[in-house]
Amino acid sequence: MRDYKKTIRAFTLVELMVTLAVATILITIAVPSFTSMYEASRSDSAIRNIQQSLTVARSHAVSYGAIVTVCPLSGTSCGTDWQNGYSIFIDNGTIGTLDSTDGVTDQVIREVDAFNSNDFVSYALSSISFSPEGMLTGISSGANRQIVYCPSSKTNEHSKAIDIISSGKVRTSTATGLSCS
Repeated sequence: MRDYKKTIRAFTLVELMVTLAVATILITIAVPSFTSMYEASRSDSAIRNIQQSLTVARSHAVSYGAIVTVCPLSGTSCGTDWQNGYSIFIDNGTIGTLDSTDGVTDQVIREVDAFNSNDFVSYALSSISFSPEGMLTGISSGANRQIVYCPSSKTNEHSKAIDIISSGKVRTSTATGLSCS
């Protein structure tokens, strides 16, 4: 009769500890680059969302022959905290106020939710209004405006901006060194 020996195949405790140590070192090196990649992606997504919203507002202004305003509403008037989201509405009455004038009530076209709570959005004015011709209203001729989105800090390297030209054209900015101060 034959004598069979049972062989057990498994990892030793030392092998397991070495594997865990190597994995920990690799994760420690990789995590900061994932954070940077996440900030860049978040910034790209947010700035694209803002650009699309402004394009929709301008398109509605031209299509409906009305003034369309984009602003962060605080009650029924435009506020200054763009980070908490904004609304797009047909502005029939007082510019920058969601109201009813001569029996015509302003109509909300779209509401955009708040951005990431760690991020910053900077714009010099409380609202952006497009005329029925698709041009910016309320700014001097030739003046341009810029909305800046900064992920995680006001001077993040992944900050992005939208340029709004007085003619109403909206485009992604090529500027570098942007700040949300």
